[in-house]
Parts: sequence; C-alpha cells; structure tokens
Amino acid sequence: HGLQTNEQFVVKQINLSGMTQKEIQEARHEVAVLRTLSGANSFIIGYHEAFVEGKKLNIVLDYSDGGDLSNYIAKTKRSRGTIPEQTVLKWFVQLCSALKYIHGRKILHRDLKTQNIFLATVSNEKDFSIKLGDFGIAKILQSTSECANTIIGTPYYLSPELCEDRPYNEKSDV
Repeated sequence: HGLQTNEQFVVKQINLSGMTQKEIQEARHEVAVLRTLSGANSFIIGYHEAFVEGKKLNIVLDYSDGGDLSNYIAKTKRSRGTIPEQTVLKWFVQLCSALKYIHGRKILHRDLKTQNIFLATVSNEKDFSIKLGDFGIAKILQSTSECANTIIGTPYYLSPELCEDRPYNEKSDV
C-alpha cells in the first residue's frame, strides 16, 4: 500500500465483522485521531495509513522495538533489576509532553495505562523514548470546558471522578 522503506511497522488489525455500526464508527474514529496527531509530537505513536481488506481494518503504525511499558516493567522486575530514576523522570516528561499536545487539541486519551505507552529506540540516545498509543477510545471535546460523561477505561487506572460517575475532562488523563 505505497510504503517504500526499510523501516519496520506494525499493523493493528480490527475485525469489522460482527461489529455494530457504532463500533465501526469508533474504529474509524481511532484512525481519524491518529491521522490528526501523526508526526506532530515525537512522543505519540506514528501513524502511516489505514485500509480495509476483507472484513478487517488495518492501521499501519510505527513499530516500537521496546514493546510496551507494562512488559518492560515486568521484565525488569523478573530480572530483579530497577529502572533508573533518571529514565523514569525522562519518560514522565515525555508522557506529559504527549498529553499536553493532545489536550491542546481537545482530545482526551481516556485509557492511559502502561500497556498503551510504547518504548522505541531513538537514534543518538542510549535508552528508549516513550510513544503514547492506542487512541481507540479517545474523546474529542467540542470545547475545552466541556466534560464527557461516558464510563470508559481500564479499572486499575480509572480516575476518582470516573469511579464516582462524575463528569471528567483532560484532568482525568493527568
């Protein structure tokens, strides 16, 4: 599909068969969000293209050679290692940069967790940089003061306002 490069990519496949019209719209929404964010912030996963083949939506993204942060933490724990404080702080600043960028465009991620933070080697650096990904349930707000009301996210990572069924905004991501 037009990609002429030696770079590695990953294809996120979404099976559209058996999906409701609303679910298909949500899948298309993820593509639209990724397209608008692509290349604009170096700490957001790179999007290349999307296409439907058969009953599957294929989304071509940058490959993160370090996997996700959840697996990295588990692997470090298994080897009885630690992640240096300097690295943790660097990743925290990178994640804040990605959030500031999406929130500035009135987009809430709504499912921030270690499984949605990817690690990628960046040239001229000795350790990984983060790449925020999986905008499948991102919500675009019409105005910065608007609050969303849907209960969505991963239980361990839910903010207090989501647990208490109160409206939320970009502060819930933070």
